[in-house]
Amino acid sequence: MSDPKTQIEETNKANDVVLYMKGTKTMPQCGFSSRVAGVLNYMGVEFMDVNVLSDDGIRQGIKDYSDWPTIPQLYVKGEFVGGCDIITEMTLSGELDTLFEQNGVTYDKDAAEKIREANA
Repeated sequence: MSDPKTQIEETNKANDVVLYMKGTKTMPQCGFSSRVAGVLNYMGVEFMDVNVLSDDGIRQGIKDYSDWPTIPQLYVKGEFVGGCDIITEMTLSGELDTLFEQNGVTYDKDAAEKIREANA
């Protein structure tokens, strides 16, 4: 196929929401990936999951691409949003809702509220 940077760029262009993670959205293989995938799944967000454990080039390539040392990494409309801690904070503050709304990403607002209520 192509080099990791090109693959990453093409994946991010072709999908509104992409999560580079360890494992898959249905079977995460680390707690941090599980938390972010769980939030997105619970909120009903359609997203592309990229299992970095299945491709060492992508695993290192995504870190180089974003200049961010850890996985998972969330991208919305091709823009790097953050990792687990940032996504958790954005979910609890409502910033993630705003980001999705500004970018036309469909999500369940009631589910987002339930997450915040459960963590209040």
